[in-house]
Amino acid sequence: MELQSTIAGWVRDARLEAGLSGAALGARLAIELGTERGLTKANISHWENEKHSPNLKQLLAIARVTGKSLPPGILAPMMGQPHGDGARLSGALQVVTAEHDDDGFVQIPMVKLRLSAGITGYQTEPERRDGGTLGMRRTWIERNQYNPSHLIAIFVKGESMEPSLYAGDIVVINTLDTKLVDGAVYAFNYEGEAVVKRLARDAGHWWLSSDNVDKAKYHRKLCQGGECIVIGRVVRKESDRI
Repeated sequence: MELQSTIAGWVRDARLEAGLSGAALGARLAIELGTERGLTKANISHWENEKHSPNLKQLLAIARVTGKSLPPGILAPMMGQPHGDGARLSGALQVVTAEHDDDGFVQIPMVKLRLSAGITGYQTEPERRDGGTLGMRRTWIERNQYNPSHLIAIFVKGESMEPSLYAGDIVVINTLDTKLVDGAVYAFNYEGEAVVKRLARDAGHWWLSSDNVDKAKYHRKLCQGGECIVIGRVVRKESDRI
């Protein structure tokens, strides 16, 4: 791809103009990025030979280390892209895991859900706030045996789930887990609207319930048929509230 070739050439020129070997550039990037194990000569070679491309964070670090300005036209196409090695340079949104010599994080896409009533599938569009992705530790994902390709993150809206979840909190949803469990929290397509609710089993029926104590305002809703479709189970929250 043209953009990938431009990036490859820029990395090579930046390294050579700074008088650095591949190993030396990798070592300096490790310090700049705060990685424990650092990047290797092979990583730099792969970038320069278009086997894969550095992510946006790494590109900015290369610019700082070498003092070479990024060429025009690189930043805009990469904004909102995943931050792991191997991120595609097209506009497609995908989960990309960090390589073993990176920070040990997996970048989960932050999305907005686009739903229709009675439709089991759903569409997403990138959520541009906070960089478009949420970094989760690889050890946490592996410990819980999650498939990162089926994890998405969304912002919580409204007050219905307070004090468990507040507006502006981020929740991670495992879209592979749609098995109904009493007391668990899920994201639902409820009559074409994306809602995050706690599931409750009562009198032989499933109900969507809110954690907010104001039950007159946030009353429970019957979950049945095509009006209530599970998108996935909420498996983690990120909040600024302590």
